[in-house]
Amino acid sequence: MELVPGTLKFRVNSCAHAFCSSCVAQYIAAKLDDKVARIECPHPGCEEGAVEPESCHGIIPTDLLDKWGLLLCELAVGAKRMYCPYRECSALLLADSEAGAAAIAEAECPHCHRLFCARCAVPWHDGFGCEEFQKLGPDERGREDLLLRRLVGKEGWQRCPECQMFVEKSEGCNYIRCRCGYSFCYRCASELSAQNHYCNKCKR
Repeated sequence: MELVPGTLKFRVNSCAHAFCSSCVAQYIAAKLDDKVARIECPHPGCEEGAVEPESCHGIIPTDLLDKWGLLLCELAVGAKRMYCPYRECSALLLADSEAGAAAIAEAECPHCHRLFCARCAVPWHDGFGCEEFQKLGPDERGREDLLLRRLVGKEGWQRCPECQMFVEKSEGCNYIRCRCGYSFCYRCASELSAQNHYCNKCKR
């Protein structure tokens, strides 16, 4: 409610309500922190007025204008938006239609030019289909984990169904007794009895 010179006033174009430029700048910053893209006129009871980014170039810093622009883009894109899965990039991307997303898995980020899976929204899981990748636990999706999985497939190792440790058979029949004490078939991971090493599933 203080008197300020005309040069320090900010006028909302759509409704002509005037405010202190410094107060409006703080108001805009607070709204952007709350992820509000459409910023209404701060005048109580004003339902038509809205503050536009174009009129704020002289009162808020460039980084706030960029943040506002990004929020407006996200609002315009709506549910079709996705982000580059690489943390150093995280660029806003426009997802294709559902039919396109189902057809395309391998995509390149136009900003950092790295490959990612559009279906799974993760860095490209080379050598693994989307269904196989989705079956992996959250702690098994890292780059090193995927490299280990590829090695496991190449070497033909089996995984203990009880403790999830990988084992390699060097010789003998398909009966495996893991270090956790669980006994299973090396070929299909079915449970086996220590007394009978015959697997009913593999018929061996």
